Amino acid sequence: MSEQTPPAQHSGAQHGDVYTHGHHESVLRSHASRTAANSAGYLIPYLQSGHRVLDVGSGPGTITADFARLVAPGEVLGLDRSPEVVAAATVLGSRQQLKNLSFAVGDIYQLDFPDGSFDVVHAHQVLQHLSDPVAAVKELRRVAKPGGVVALREADFHGMFWYPELPELEEWMDLYQHVARHNHAEPDAGRRLLHWAQAAGFADVTLSSSNWLYATAKQRSWLSDDWAERVEQSALAKQAVAYGLADAARLAYIAAGWRAWGDSEDGWFVMPNAEIIALA
Repeated sequence: MSEQTPPAQHSGAQHGDVYTHGHHESVLRSHASRTAANSAGYLIPYLQSGHRVLDVGSGPGTITADFARLVAPGEVLGLDRSPEVVAAATVLGSRQQLKNLSFAVGDIYQLDFPDGSFDVVHAHQVLQHLSDPVAAVKELRRVAKPGGVVALREADFHGMFWYPELPELEEWMDLYQHVARHNHAEPDAGRRLLHWAQAAGFADVTLSSSNWLYATAKQRSWLSDDWAERVEQSALAKQAVAYGLADAARLAYIAAGWRAWGDSEDGWFVMPNAEIIALA
């Protein structure tokens, strides 16, 4: 960017953003399975030793820690809005003895950094939970150095497909869509990622996509157990009930469907992700 732009004067709280997934153990367990290799492979070729990297919405910090190894001795900072999640990620970084890695509480709408502070700015599965994703991407662009990289990856829920085509999983998709949209979020973020980047002022954009595939017995067991637990116990469940979109019986029905899918020897589940490398 050639011009200096003041930080956006708003915050997630002011936007009324609600995190659909919340921070239940089942959610954090899922997020902690993510690595740079399985969730940010499109970005790895752009990372260089000495780069200063900002990872916004870093969660448990597993991807962030991989970035620290890839750009060492460059500094890597992970930001998350949850103090509890930041504290846990800090412990992870300490245990892995990554001296160039740190974590802090931060607000994607109002990053506490001057313009052009980072070589690489990364956000993974964050924009889908925001009520104003374009404002967030503008802020990510602001803190990237001129010619630096802003890397974004988002799933697309309506793009997901599975077999067997169990009615319980159709109910799950319907419920998730309604809860997310009640939160003024966009669960089908993947297909909108290019639009959001362009609306935020990016002109030089490289596009790609990749899938998470769950098809082996181990993968099916892991995914089905995780989502069955999330459907009944996470913030998603509490919000669904609070919004009048489900009761305990409906949640139990959906959870049972996830377990039935996990027991299917021919089970198959694909989660598509859109990816963008945008040059600031």
